[in-house]
Amino acid sequence: MKYQIPKGLFDILPCGADEEWKDIDHWQYIESIIHDVAKDYCYKEIRTPTFERTELFQRGVGAASDIVTKEMYTFKDKADRSMTLRPEGTSSILRAFIERHLDQQAKSHKLYYLAPMFRYERPQAGRYRQHHQLGVEAIGSNQPEQDAEVIDLLCELYRRLGLKNLTVMLNSVGDPQSRIEYKKALKEYLHPHLSELSKDSQERFEKNPLRILDSKEEKDQKILKGAPSLLDHLSEDAKDHFETVQKLLKQLKIPYAIKVNDKIVRGLDYYTRTVFEVVSTDLGAQNAIGAGGRYDGLIKSFGGPDLPGIGFGAGVERILQTMIAQNLNFPILSKPFVYFIPLGDKAQKECLLFTTQLRKEGIPADIALNVKKIHNALPAASMLNSDYAVIIGEEELKKERATVKELAERKEKALDLEDLVNFFKELYNKKER
Repeated sequence: MKYQIPKGLFDILPCGADEEWKDIDHWQYIESIIHDVAKDYCYKEIRTPTFERTELFQRGVGAASDIVTKEMYTFKDKADRSMTLRPEGTSSILRAFIERHLDQQAKSHKLYYLAPMFRYERPQAGRYRQHHQLGVEAIGSNQPEQDAEVIDLLCELYRRLGLKNLTVMLNSVGDPQSRIEYKKALKEYLHPHLSELSKDSQERFEKNPLRILDSKEEKDQKILKGAPSLLDHLSEDAKDHFETVQKLLKQLKIPYAIKVNDKIVRGLDYYTRTVFEVVSTDLGAQNAIGAGGRYDGLIKSFGGPDLPGIGFGAGVERILQTMIAQNLNFPILSKPFVYFIPLGDKAQKECLLFTTQLRKEGIPADIALNVKKIHNALPAASMLNSDYAVIIGEEELKKERATVKELAERKEKALDLEDLVNFFKELYNKKER
C-alpha cells in the first residue's frame, strides 16, 4: 500500500521541498524572529494542548460561527466525550488563564503562542487544514495604548522580516450597545435585498448580521456598498477609544499604511471595539497575513474574572508566502561550519574525534562517512553550504597535518592536527562577533 499525506496538509522538509515556503530553514528563521520580537516587547510564551473539550470552542468562537458549524475537527474519545482539535488559539489561552488563576499572580499578562491550528476548509493557497499560527494575547488593560502596542508588535515583526507593501486595516465594532443599534440599522437596510444575498449571508441575517459585512461574495459586496456604517453608530466612549488608537499609531510611526475600513468585523463573535487586519497586495484573494481585535467581555463569559483583553493571530504560511512573493532573502541557519572528509578507516575515526570536539565547543561540524574518493565528498560540502572542508587521509595522518579548504574563497592550507580545534574556534568566534 502506498501511503500519502491527507488533503490540505503538507510536510516541512530539510531539503527537496516542492515549494520554497516548505523549507525548514525558512520556518526556523521566522520562528527565531518571532521569539526575538516577543521577548523585546516582554511577552511570555504559553503552550496549551492540541485538543480540548468541544464546548470550549463553541463558547469561545460562537456556536453560530462558520468555524463551529462547518470547520472544526471534532471526535469522541473512549469515554464518549466530545473533543475538538483547536481551530484557533484564544479560547485555549483564556481557559488556561482562568483554570490556573493567573489573574491572582499579576494585574496584567502579555502572552504569545506559536502552534498548529486545525480547520476543515477547502484547501487553497494560504488556507490549509492544518496551519501554523503566531498569536498574542494582552490581558488586563482596556486602554487604547494597549491596542496600539499589540498592533505595533505585529508590524514590528513584519518590519524585521523585511516585508513591504502592507496595509493595516482598522475598524471599531464598538461596545455592546453600539452593536445592538447598528445591527438594527443594518437589518433594516438589508431586508429588502434578503433574497438577493448569498446563501451564507441569508443564514447570517438572523444569527449574526454583522458577519454579512465580512462576505467575499461579489453580489453581497455590491449590496453592502450602500449599507450604513458601523462607525456612525459608535457610542461616545467607543468613538473616543478608536480615535485615540489611530492617533497613537501615527505617533508610533507604524512602517505601513493605515486605513480605516468600516466593513472589517472579523470572523469570530467575541470582538469588541478595535478590530484590525494586516493585508498584502502579493497574496491574491487570501490577502490577510495577520488580524485580531479586542475582546473585553470574553474572559467573563468563560466564567473568569471581568478582565479586558486584546490579541491577534498571524498565519506563518502566509507570512512565508508573502516573503517569497516579495523575493526576500532567507539566511541559511542549519549548516556546518566545518565539514570533515576522511579517506580511509583510520582517518574516519580521527575525523569523528575532531568533529565531536568542535561540536562540544558549540561549533557546527559534520563528517562525510563511507567516502572513498575526495571528488565525491567536496560537492557535498558545498551543497551543505559549509564554510570549510578538512581532508584527512593516510598521508595526512603520517605527517600529522590536515588539508583545510576555505570553500567560498577556494583557498587551502596545511595545518597541524594538534592545532585544528583552536584554529576553528578562533575563526568561528570571530565570525559570530
